[in-house]
Amino acid sequence: MFAVDRRVLLVGAGALGLAGCDGASGSANATADDMVLGADNAPVTIIEYASTTCGHCARFHHDVWAQLKANYIDTGKVRFIFREFPTDPAAIAVAGFQLARCNSASQEQYFTRLTVLFEQQQAIFATGSMAGVRDKFIEIGGGAGLSEEQVMQCINDPAGAERVRRIGEGASQFQVTGTPTLIINGEKTTDPAAYTYEGLARLIDAAAS
Repeated sequence: MFAVDRRVLLVGAGALGLAGCDGASGSANATADDMVLGADNAPVTIIEYASTTCGHCARFHHDVWAQLKANYIDTGKVRFIFREFPTDPAAIAVAGFQLARCNSASQEQYFTRLTVLFEQQQAIFATGSMAGVRDKFIEIGGGAGLSEEQVMQCINDPAGAERVRRIGEGASQFQVTGTPTLIINGEKTTDPAAYTYEGLARLIDAAAS
């Protein structure tokens, strides 16, 4: 059983309900809590608020991420900022974020692990118990070169709950109420096409012009 379960569930639920806070993690610029890929001087900055337990987030990353990274992030056209915004079950979401960051992961390592977590999302849920989830996270961590001890230490680090609380507070700046939510050059997009590669590419090209 994760030691942080009850606390993280409360923090995750509370963070989603906070409004009117100008926390640093709500900035349109990258903060210390963010994970970032891409050139600092890219003409377009995309912020994604997402959760490792969100099915729509997993679908977005499955359908869009590889092309977005190859065609826009790696080519210097987009700076991509990922903000951790846990959805139910929040304890599992925060544990996933902690696993992605574990052992001082680089930005590239973080996004590689995040991709695996999205790919394994259904298998994680299918375990049917917190003990099963723990074992699955240990397995995923092992694939990333992490020991069981490292994985559990990272998952149980209270800094994770504090970090997502700050991000949740700051998200009110953009009126984030669900995941995934995309912010393009400081403006929240309400275009459902943004969650397809073709639609997002069109919005990026327009923002860069």
